[in-house]
Amino acid sequence: MSAASLPASIEISRLKAEMPAAFRAPFAIRLRRALLWAGFVLVFAWCLYDFGFSPARIVEGLSRLGSVLSFMFPPHIWTEWQPLSDVLKGLAETLAMAFLGTLLGAAIALPLSFLGAKNINRLPFLRFGVRRGFDVIRAFETLVLALIFIRAFGLGPLAGVLAIAVGEIGVLGKLYAEAIENTSKKPVEGVMAAGGSRLQSIHFGIMPQALPVILSITLYNFESNVRSGTILGIVGAGGIGFLLSDRIRAYRWDEAWSIVILIIVMVYIIDWLSTKIRTRIIRGPETPKTVAE
Repeated sequence: MSAASLPASIEISRLKAEMPAAFRAPFAIRLRRALLWAGFVLVFAWCLYDFGFSPARIVEGLSRLGSVLSFMFPPHIWTEWQPLSDVLKGLAETLAMAFLGTLLGAAIALPLSFLGAKNINRLPFLRFGVRRGFDVIRAFETLVLALIFIRAFGLGPLAGVLAIAVGEIGVLGKLYAEAIENTSKKPVEGVMAAGGSRLQSIHFGIMPQALPVILSITLYNFESNVRSGTILGIVGAGGIGFLLSDRIRAYRWDEAWSIVILIIVMVYIIDWLSTKIRTRIIRGPETPKTVAE
């Protein structure tokens, strides 16, 4: 602490000791804070009671979990090609399901996002309707959509692809619209001042700014959908999740753990590649350095 600030701090401490009420929040604010904290504690305690939380139940559950984990080790190693090929096929189905679902959802969400961006769509009622449509779609969890499409199209990856695609329309449409809205107006004004049309101002003024963000968002959602595709397989949408669920129901925990390890490796590789691509898109290609002779 500097010498200049030392007398000020001493003075403040003296004033706090002489007039403590002047440095306290008003009674109404302190009462409101106390009521909010009391309400939070009561809601938290009620949730614990209603959900049946108890120390005995937690201890019993942890002991069962330890037994399950003990069955998973050592992980299963496939010695025959046929069982291993089924697992690899399931991983490929999950990856393809996430890729097709993300691609289809992005292809539909991109044009709709222009209708939801206020700097593109100047009709408030239409923009409001599109934005609320995105909200309605996002209200349905991908798992619920998968169950609906399984009922309509039957078991298999098609239901998973459609579930991911429909869910992505709501998510990507909103994120794309926000990316378009957050672009600078100056490039658009420059295109318009040069005699460009409205469409040309979008193509040359807005899209170069929004496209890196849009691609980055799409890649991130693709990573998320790879993980979601595993859950969709458990309810019958195909992929590795179906095999994982089958091994768990049969109490073949060592094989289930091996499948989980393969899923983790696949997600890690996808995340690593996606991070490299996003970094490349955002930073742009590196220019080679010239060596002075």
